[in-house]
Amino acid sequence: MNDSPAPLLDVHAHFLTDAYVAAAKAAGHVRPDGMPGWPSWDARDHLRQMDEAGIATALLSVSSPGTHFGDDAAARALSRAVNDAGAALRRDHPDRYGHLASLPLPDVEGALAEATRALDVLGSDGLTVLSNAGGVYLGDERFEPLWTELDRRRAVVLVHPTSPPCAETLALGRPRPMAEYLFDEARAASDLVLGGVLTRHPGIRWIVTHGGGVLPLLADRLELFRPLLGGAASGGPGVREQLSGLWYDTAGTPFPRQIPALVGAFGSDRVLYGSDSCWTPAAGVAAQVASLGGAEQPPGTTWRALTTRNAARLFPHLPPTGGG
Repeated sequence: MNDSPAPLLDVHAHFLTDAYVAAAKAAGHVRPDGMPGWPSWDARDHLRQMDEAGIATALLSVSSPGTHFGDDAAARALSRAVNDAGAALRRDHPDRYGHLASLPLPDVEGALAEATRALDVLGSDGLTVLSNAGGVYLGDERFEPLWTELDRRRAVVLVHPTSPPCAETLALGRPRPMAEYLFDEARAASDLVLGGVLTRHPGIRWIVTHGGGVLPLLADRLELFRPLLGGAASGGPGVREQLSGLWYDTAGTPFPRQIPALVGAFGSDRVLYGSDSCWTPAAGVAAQVASLGGAEQPPGTTWRALTTRNAARLFPHLPPTGGG
């Protein structure tokens, strides 16, 4: 019997390039989302950390603040640059890395072009969008052409939180990832439900990060208010049923409370592992991985094995084990 822990497939890992960080700083993101500064990222260090944590494969993406800093043309160019870099890392380490491409939203035309390039030319494994794009949330009708195309392609789309509008007031001067991310993640997912996006475009496979944020606590309340809203919000399956069709990762503080609450609300068959490296430092990732093993395990399996099996259903082409 093999007693070694199951290798993890990390759907939520971030990379950085010097040019991207320089562009973000030039646009005013010196303390991104209220954090003290930017982390560093290096493929060699990241692969070593993955080996230490038992992470076989990581899907790389660019985190908040994304690639759109106010100018569409610049955002298109920056998205192309970071996606080229992510695709190159995937080619250089095909047994360790996948890639989720960035889109220059709210520029829908640019996002459509870059999604096509990423999926058809670069071979990206999916896409990533922020919970809001300059205050425009994912249920907004302006995004409908993009969702139509991604539905046709049955694309995987990871929704990463970012600062909400009026973030400085809401966050009270504290880093937005501490609390505001969890609310904006839920705001984005609830907008997908109440805007009818999930029922109109069932082919998109959405990954909601950080255990869905506060969604498990809000699902019943959203259902309570839904009949009052009318239109797309009041039609289709119930809120819990729609949210149970999304995928959720474990980034953040999954145990002892968040993932049990998530599973209680939406089940465990779409729970994925996510480290949130490099924005979560190596020591934080190690502690989070240890929490997977130290938690009460799901019936008949482990959290490591469960999340890896789930990820293999979503990304069947990715290698199940790492190259070491």
